[in-house]
Amino acid sequence: MDQNDFGNEVLKASTPVLVDFWAPWCGPCRMVGPVVEKVAQTYKQRLKVVKVNTDESPSVAGKYEVSGIPCLILFKNGQPVDRIVGYVPEKQLAEMVDKHLAPAA
Repeated sequence: MDQNDFGNEVLKASTPVLVDFWAPWCGPCRMVGPVVEKVAQTYKQRLKVVKVNTDESPSVAGKYEVSGIPCLILFKNGQPVDRIVGYVPEKQLAEMVDKHLAPAA
């Protein structure tokens, strides 16, 4: 995903976006992948989830100061509002998402 795709997919999104910065060689990234997928399903009406391979998109990762992966950054209105670095269980990721989403109607 290049800078233009990132802008369209994340920065211009009408809903909050959870960006999973990862790399295929990263063990913890592979561990957190299913957790991110589960959260994506749980919040699919209110949250967009995007994966960014840091090996293929180093400029995007650099812009958001991603120095360790996996790095999950939540964007709201085009701005990063929260981040988690490293593997976390689903409950912890859901709690981060919950505090930035409007309550379900």
